[in-house]
Amino acid sequence: MKVVKFGGSSLASGSSVEQVLNIILSDPQRQVIVVSAPGKRESGDIKVTDLLIKYANEVLNKQDTTEIVKQIFARYQEIGHYFGLSDQKLQVIKDILVALPEQTYPNSDYLMAAFKAHGERLNARLIALILQHKNIKSRFLDPTEAGLIVTGEPNDALVNPESYLNLDQVKIAKDEHIIFPGFFGITPSGHIATFSRGGSDITGAILARGFHANLYENFTDVNGIFAANPNIVDHPESIKKMTYREMRELSYAGFSVFHDEALIPAIQGQIPINVKNTHEPENPGTMIVPEKDFEPDNTITGVTSQKHFSALYLHKYLLNKEAGFTLRILQILYNHNVPYEHMPSGIDDITIIFNNDFLNDQLIDQICNEIQATINPDQLEWIDDYAIIMIVGEGMKKTHGVSRQILDSLDEQGISPRMINQGASQISMMIGTKKEKADEAVKIIYQQFFN
Repeated sequence: MKVVKFGGSSLASGSSVEQVLNIILSDPQRQVIVVSAPGKRESGDIKVTDLLIKYANEVLNKQDTTEIVKQIFARYQEIGHYFGLSDQKLQVIKDILVALPEQTYPNSDYLMAAFKAHGERLNARLIALILQHKNIKSRFLDPTEAGLIVTGEPNDALVNPESYLNLDQVKIAKDEHIIFPGFFGITPSGHIATFSRGGSDITGAILARGFHANLYENFTDVNGIFAANPNIVDHPESIKKMTYREMRELSYAGFSVFHDEALIPAIQGQIPINVKNTHEPENPGTMIVPEKDFEPDNTITGVTSQKHFSALYLHKYLLNKEAGFTLRILQILYNHNVPYEHMPSGIDDITIIFNNDFLNDQLIDQICNEIQATINPDQLEWIDDYAIIMIVGEGMKKTHGVSRQILDSLDEQGISPRMINQGASQISMMIGTKKEKADEAVKIIYQQFFN
């Protein structure tokens, strides 16, 4: 049995949903279908999730919601009409939409989570209705009924291990299709909580593990995963096969095709993942597999860059002999709820790299002032202009001189790394550069190993 997930762009219109149904029905093993909310139909269009966020804000601000409800329902109505569903059949979707503000929510965060989740929840109902209308045995299965329990923040939930025990009890007939909404689960007290945005990937992986699937197929709008960003490198190679940990490293570093958190349930269940293109379903796409028995085709699998970083450089003589030096820095960061990404160090120097998403100018000043007062470094410098290049590949640990090849090729083009950090797993290498040099560095490294 396969669990299959379709993204929002694959479900945006009647014709795209028809294409999805053809994919589902072409393989009887595709029994569990995870759906996202309808995405953009064309450039400039609005995703249903964004419309639901607007709806939630209007409710919170006590505004008239008649128009936004009409706009959201029209998206589902358009798809339903494409398949000949009457407005009477679709009324259940409108009724649920209209009733959303009348439900009880612990606070505004839970309200927002519930509204957002209904993009997927209503789409799963719609797809089940369409299949039933076509006389195909199918069943809408809600996370509440399935026992997909989550904990954590209402808009950044984590799956509870109890979910797998509950999913194991779900009975699926050999000839039926289960249509399951992605993106959310139910808290122990019965409220909706969503995974981080793009979390339908996570739902698919949870179900693949929970239902003991042979394969998790993740359909999107590209032919698998590329070895580099096509916006930086012209026509990069598509990765045929990669390991879980390669995908984890690359997802963290900017490969956005597949949600990095979705790998965890798949790894735990040792379920292979196949990232495929809805528009070219015959294309083999990219397989993400366990590390055992994996033989890399190339020294590196992918190279990517991220530019949303800053760094704090500290210099202090005999830093390496000062017990608790790093602990005091980490305590200051903890007090301000600011995580750090990396912390390369030497005997007298340390650089702390931050994700700018967690910072603002006031926080930067406070952190620098407190570190200066607490640590009293000989030099303290805040560096705004910071990018990170990530090179990943299982082949790196079996190949001598990879670091030298990378650094020599960058040096030939006048790029001097600010930081070099070899991953503990030996399958990744991180290089810090100026932001303006990041794209050029990616091109150089890609050409070194792929051309």
